Amino acid sequence: MSNKTSGLYDALKEYSESGAYPFHMPGHKRNLYPGLPYDIDITEINGFDDLHNAEGILKSTSEKMQKLFRSEHSYMLINGSTCGILAAITAVTNYGDEIIIARNCHRSVYNACKLNDLDVHFIFPAQDQHTGIADSITPESVEQAVKQYPNSKAIVITSPTYEGVISDIRSISEIVHRCGIVLITDNAHGAHQHFCGFCRAGEPIENGSDIVISSLHKTLPSLTQTAAAHLNSQFVNRKRFEKQLAVFQTSSPSYVLMASIDKCMDILSDSKELFSQYEENLNKFSADAKQLEKLHILCMGSDSPQKHPFFAFDIGKIVICTENTNINGSQLMQILRSKYSIETEMAYTDHVLAMTSVCDTTNAFDYLMNALKEIDDTLILLPDKKKYSELPKPHRSSYKPAYLDSLPNAPIYENGNLVNRQYIYAYPPGVPIIIPGELFDDNIREYIQHLKDTGIKVIYD
Repeated sequence: MSNKTSGLYDALKEYSESGAYPFHMPGHKRNLYPGLPYDIDITEINGFDDLHNAEGILKSTSEKMQKLFRSEHSYMLINGSTCGILAAITAVTNYGDEIIIARNCHRSVYNACKLNDLDVHFIFPAQDQHTGIADSITPESVEQAVKQYPNSKAIVITSPTYEGVISDIRSISEIVHRCGIVLITDNAHGAHQHFCGFCRAGEPIENGSDIVISSLHKTLPSLTQTAAAHLNSQFVNRKRFEKQLAVFQTSSPSYVLMASIDKCMDILSDSKELFSQYEENLNKFSADAKQLEKLHILCMGSDSPQKHPFFAFDIGKIVICTENTNINGSQLMQILRSKYSIETEMAYTDHVLAMTSVCDTTNAFDYLMNALKEIDDTLILLPDKKKYSELPKPHRSSYKPAYLDSLPNAPIYENGNLVNRQYIYAYPPGVPIIIPGELFDDNIREYIQHLKDTGIKVIYD
């Protein structure tokens, strides 16, 4: 392999064109099929390093990432943010320890707690009164939690959330660090934060989070399943974290995915103009949204961030609200799909989420806005429409995953309500509606039935 290559992708392309015959994995032997990158799909052969003991070209990619994100240590994840979450929680706790998590954490956080049989204590975010989405995790609620559960080894919060709500990471990190507790931020939907002026507030790496897990593929130009883990802490044993990454990541990492990360880092190294154009597109979209009369867009158009209690909001998440109209979120998603060939990220009871990135063109934003204007003209306002957006409040502030295993096989009840045995969640976003040990009461039943009636997929796990 030549020393003239500038990065992993270039090295892979050079190797694929070298004429060397691949008597090694993978089985397709780089034979080309239309649309698939077989020509750069290799294994850990000479000159291409080892992800779990990087000393060469893969180490260089990690160092690019570390420099760009200004972390102490950065790691490529090719099993998505999920493997980073599993590794982070396992690395900073011992079996049976206590942990504090935000109740709106992703199912991967719950899976990590279950794997390690952690004693889980919850912080419950407030809910936005219009959309029902989770509000920011407040420093006050964190302060209360660490006082109530001082033996907790870590706290896990999601910022930004799936819908774009950002928490005050700096204040939260200062609180938990005074107690010697590790702060893990699920930043899966915020890999772009470091590069965006409009959502830089609360960026977790520069504001003190010890471990930050970001999905590169969600908001940056990188292939699906690529993510990053960043360490910035005196409270985290780096070697232990690396050991857990080797447990939860495959031992046969995809060079196609790693090359995608490498190319993404190259793009980010000269991205000022890209992000400037992105912000300009979003601001124009927000200005145009003021023309909507029935639909409204969260924190854009006539709905400003000042109308909500969020610490900050990522306007790159376009949350289109159908509240008080004659359609629901699923119906709006279907109209956009069938009439305009616009496929949105997800639909919920009274809103649709359109995910955006630096790769969306000005024309794309204009096309979405024109579609929304046309739809808006056809809608009817129903000010007395019954609201189901708000998730019923759970009955317990702590739970032990092993609790479920201790229950008898026969159904058990508390005060006439069934004790739930499953994780029940809508996917996306993968945040549990109810978890094992919580009471399955009439409010939960009605809420879940409404989700199903409006076309939301409910999963029982």
